[in-house]
Amino acid sequence: MRKMLPKPYYSHAGITIYHADCRDILPHLEPVDLVLTDPPYGLNIVKDGKIGGTSKEISRWRDQINTEHIPVYGDDKPIDPLPLLPLAEKIVIWGGQYIADKLPASGCWLIWLKRMNNQQNNFADCELAWTNLNSPTRCLQHLWMGMLRHSEIQQHHHPTQKPVILMQWCIEKADPIQTILDPFMGSGTTLVAAKQLGRKAIGIEIEEKYCKIAVQRLAQEVLDL
Repeated sequence: MRKMLPKPYYSHAGITIYHADCRDILPHLEPVDLVLTDPPYGLNIVKDGKIGGTSKEISRWRDQINTEHIPVYGDDKPIDPLPLLPLAEKIVIWGGQYIADKLPASGCWLIWLKRMNNQQNNFADCELAWTNLNSPTRCLQHLWMGMLRHSEIQQHHHPTQKPVILMQWCIEKADPIQTILDPFMGSGTTLVAAKQLGRKAIGIEIEEKYCKIAVQRLAQEVLDL
């Protein structure tokens, strides 16, 4: 007998949010059309109150986690993506390069180029998403470097926030679909993208402060991007 799901944190117009650990929710969900998510990878190290750092710094800090009390943002190791794969026919996982050894080799890649021309940038120029969509590698160029953005100006909701237009692009690449699941929804960007495209979506988030932010974003009028 299928266990009953807890009462949603939010449910309106086809969008549902659960404030929970996704591991407690996923076994009880019906299949969806698309899993679109940006999960934690154990790379968002916090030091001296700042998130991130150079690749060498991140590697060094991760090596010290077992011997020193170095705080981390969210998690201290990459997720296991395998439980996500049976949830939908179509899958898009951002940051897939960090967990590529756990993903099917038959997948392909979506690329988000975050800078334009030759701007100075201390962080990655692009981000990668692993997908099982039957498609060649595709690239979206959309400026997103700190305060320099092509959209959502001054809307800083989450340390690893993605642009709504990026998630809309992913949804459109996966068409035809009707229902989307984001098990690590953060501040709800995937859900906002789904709402703007008229799709149903389910989001799961373990931190209540981000559930509140997601609800606030969903309550706003459709953004002009």
